[in-house]
Amino acid sequence: MDINFPLILLWLVVITGAIWLVDSLFFARRRQQDAEEPVLVEYAKSFFPVLAIVFILRSFVVEPFQIPSRSMVPTLQVGDFILVNKYAYGLRLPISRKKVLDIGEPERGDVMVFFPPHMNETYYIKRVIGLPGDEIRIEDNVLYINGERASQELIQALPPANPQVEVMWEEIDGERHLMARHIEPSRFANFSGVVPEGHYFMVGDNRDNSLDSREWGFVPERDIVGKAFAIWMHWEDLFSLPSFERVGSIQ
Repeated sequence: MDINFPLILLWLVVITGAIWLVDSLFFARRRQQDAEEPVLVEYAKSFFPVLAIVFILRSFVVEPFQIPSRSMVPTLQVGDFILVNKYAYGLRLPISRKKVLDIGEPERGDVMVFFPPHMNETYYIKRVIGLPGDEIRIEDNVLYINGERASQELIQALPPANPQVEVMWEEIDGERHLMARHIEPSRFANFSGVVPEGHYFMVGDNRDNSLDSREWGFVPERDIVGKAFAIWMHWEDLFSLPSFERVGSIQ
């Protein structure tokens, strides 16, 4: 089961704030001037401001995530720690996900964090390929959006001695990003459909090794979390040292 960290953080803010408030209103004045505060109250007063600031920042400004899978290789590697802009697509209330302020909309090529329709409490990260109303067609891993082919440029085939995967530049709406595809296409290499209104078509950059909208369908606008914009650290596992070689913006 996935841990609902935002909900836990919200409850910690509410509990510590309530303890501090109740003590201030009903008990602080009754204590003798030189009497010590109860330990619980002391901890609540210490932690409440910190927890409240963290909650506000994570809910409305920026939230950190760690990449757990290879579905976005070569753009994102397992162990990358990334930052996600929580207001790029509008301000949303935590937990309920209700949008309260429109600021911007997803664009083709954005790397976006969201909740997929088949696992609605689990964070996923993919690239926005299709906007509402777009006609999407994929033929042997070649992408067509509204009948227009996305250009692809081969960078290298890996491994060199016996190539199995091609690493390529792909260009969508004038912006380039990296992608990988198997020389022998998988069952995900072909797709066609029209993106419904209020939904988005999401695909991993590791095209033949990604479960995405080709498998579980389109992502509703209400399930958007935010736009991934930077890698700030790479730490693959507990038996390795953190690295900052991959620090930079996400293309």
